[in-house]
Amino acid sequence: MSRRPCRRGVVPLAPHRAAQLRNAEVTAPWDAAAPDVVPPGFRRIEHTAPLARRDLDGAVQDLLPWRMHTRAGLEVAVDPGPDREGAAHPGDVIELRLGVGPLGVRAPCRVLQVFEEPDRRGLTYGTLPGHPEAGIERFEVVRAADGALRLRISGYSRPGSPLVRAGAPLARIVQERITRRYLRALDEG
Repeated sequence: MSRRPCRRGVVPLAPHRAAQLRNAEVTAPWDAAAPDVVPPGFRRIEHTAPLARRDLDGAVQDLLPWRMHTRAGLEVAVDPGPDREGAAHPGDVIELRLGVGPLGVRAPCRVLQVFEEPDRRGLTYGTLPGHPEAGIERFEVVRAADGALRLRISGYSRPGSPLVRAGAPLARIVQERITRRYLRALDEG
């Protein structure tokens, strides 16, 4: 019997926490002109999966407002800024949470880029202090010439603290499991 991840939701980020995160620096180098270049000391992340769905706009409507993340079992606390409906915009800060209570893991991030091209749309975010990993992650929905869609998750990471470094094999397993959840979650739309 397979277990489905518990569905969490999108919630507002507490104002004091949002202020802390807005002032924090991203914990990994990133160059928008060369986003696939992996800096020394980081491990590449690269996963691609076909989507059963064929509606690019619908897939993006599940990606940018964080539905894919919540369907994967994460709570997403968002500080979307004034006059916005919660869809990702560059500069937004979010805090992902996996688990509940004192055993829950918080993973703060900043949206670095949102891109909308005719056949490729998505977002890139970078980790902030307190995230278990230091890294950059990009989520793209790509439409092929035949109309088929693929979700590509790419980027790079390394442990964000000595504790995570000590548990690196377990951290990689958790990261891989969440990535697989993301890949399945975008097809639920």
